Amino acid sequence: MASGSVSLDEIDERLLTLLRDDARQTIAQLAKELGTSRGQIYSRLARLEEDKVVAGYTVRLGHAFAASRVRAHMMIKTLPRYHREVEQALAALPQVQAIHAISGEYDIIAMLEAEDGGQLNELIDDVGLLDGVERTTTSVILATKIER
Repeated sequence: MASGSVSLDEIDERLLTLLRDDARQTIAQLAKELGTSRGQIYSRLARLEEDKVVAGYTVRLGHAFAASRVRAHMMIKTLPRYHREVEQALAALPQVQAIHAISGEYDIIAMLEAEDGGQLNELIDDVGLLDGVERTTTSVILATKIER
């Protein structure tokens, strides 16, 4: 079943919110918070995973560490018929955290993360030199106000 056609009830929505806040909570903690049994939490999680609503569990960086990184959004315009090649080249760069296809003047938004300004500058230069990149515009993230 595709995630777009999955129907979620209020408990599913609340469960997803709790997992986004802390995916390491125990089943017992989740059950207590949601006022349901552990068995029901297990079956809901299994269904959400089977329906591809939950694709996996990951690490969210601590505020202090994340604040020590330099992050940026890079808008990328590709030359005609080079979109896939540019996406593949971006995916090979470990500092590229996400790649989004978009509509409008630009074709891609790449989410970049670097240790410092110097590394970010090198990354921006490297992306600009990729075959198929027509132009880029980069915005450095100064502060994150909310992230879910």
